[in-house]
Amino acid sequence: MKYIPAKTIISPYTHSNEWFGTNYNMNIYKGCSHGCIYCDSRSSCYHIDNFDEVRAKKNALQIIRDELRRKTKKGVVGTGAMSDPYNPFEKDLKLTRHALELISAYEFGVAIATKSDLITRDIDILQEIKKHSSVLAKITITTFDDVLCQKIEPHVCKSSKRFSAIEQLAAAGVFTGVLLMPILPFINDTEENILNIVRTAHACGAKFIFSYGMGLTLRQNQREFFYDKIDKLFPNQLLKEEYIRTFQNKYQCASPSARRLANVFRTECKKLGLLYKMEDIILAYKADYRDKQLSLFE
Repeated sequence: MKYIPAKTIISPYTHSNEWFGTNYNMNIYKGCSHGCIYCDSRSSCYHIDNFDEVRAKKNALQIIRDELRRKTKKGVVGTGAMSDPYNPFEKDLKLTRHALELISAYEFGVAIATKSDLITRDIDILQEIKKHSSVLAKITITTFDDVLCQKIEPHVCKSSKRFSAIEQLAAAGVFTGVLLMPILPFINDTEENILNIVRTAHACGAKFIFSYGMGLTLRQNQREFFYDKIDKLFPNQLLKEEYIRTFQNKYQCASPSARRLANVFRTECKKLGLLYKMEDIILAYKADYRDKQLSLFE
């Protein structure tokens, strides 16, 4: 593991971020080894050199401890935005686990985004955090098909294992759901895929599914990387040509079936009682903590 210097790890306080209502952001690692062909974090605008190489921030736990201790406002610490906190190295390094212990000790909440079932290892700490603050687990699932999953997300656990992780988290009382994104036009943008994910998530005990449009974003070097990968993965389907013809140089690349798929998605979520609107998800996962805060003043 290569270690890189860092002066700070936890961002300044934000009253309520529109993205799941987090108040702070934390990235212990830089880069990602999942190899997902569509990852927006690969874009040059983020200035992450050697994106596929995972590096840990030097003295991360000491920095996190000092920063949490100095924070005057409690809140929810988000992690997983730019680098998955449960990369393969985390199994041995346990930096994310120890960071969660610090978050619990200083009585902050946490919102985790990951594609790894390793998150289940830390259920015990998430339960401890839940006693005093809000906890949110977001598991990204883009395709129900494990074979397709291994093509477009080659170095991460299969979708079926992620569903199993959701089931374990939900059974432990952790507010858990699915990030259904991105939807890749001409690849996983089918009604069957959407319905299978929604129904299986519900069966596993998920509280919500959030989808930010039925499509993906392409820009800068990320577009070149994506086109190269789909050329190699789907050699007989002429997908690169289809993308260029359909989207040209657009940043937002919505599926041609986006409107119909979005309607299918919303209808099924309503039918099963799954939350799918951001504001509803934020209110729901913070409800217990809000009630505890109110009880202090009764």
